[in-house]
Amino acid sequence: MKTIVIIPGALSQYTDGKSQIEVDAETVDEALVKVDQLFPGLRAFLVNESHELRRYVNLFVNNDNVRSVEGLVTRLKDGDRIQIIPAIAGG
Repeated sequence: MKTIVIIPGALSQYTDGKSQIEVDAETVDEALVKVDQLFPGLRAFLVNESHELRRYVNLFVNNDNVRSVEGLVTRLKDGDRIQIIPAIAGG
């Protein structure tokens, strides 16, 4: 399934400035693994050692937060868009 992964500006330094990456994946996790194969180290910012989404990261497939669906094993359809939204702190 062709999926577009939308990279936020804060992480584009890890993707050579690319804001969108197209991968062929069946699940959200598989999409993240494939993006990490293209740009090593990016997945570590999103997923912890226990293979769970980090608490300061939200992932949306189209308009659905994966936390409210099936998490990283959320199935993808052709043309889905995964949007990465990291929490931003300031003060």
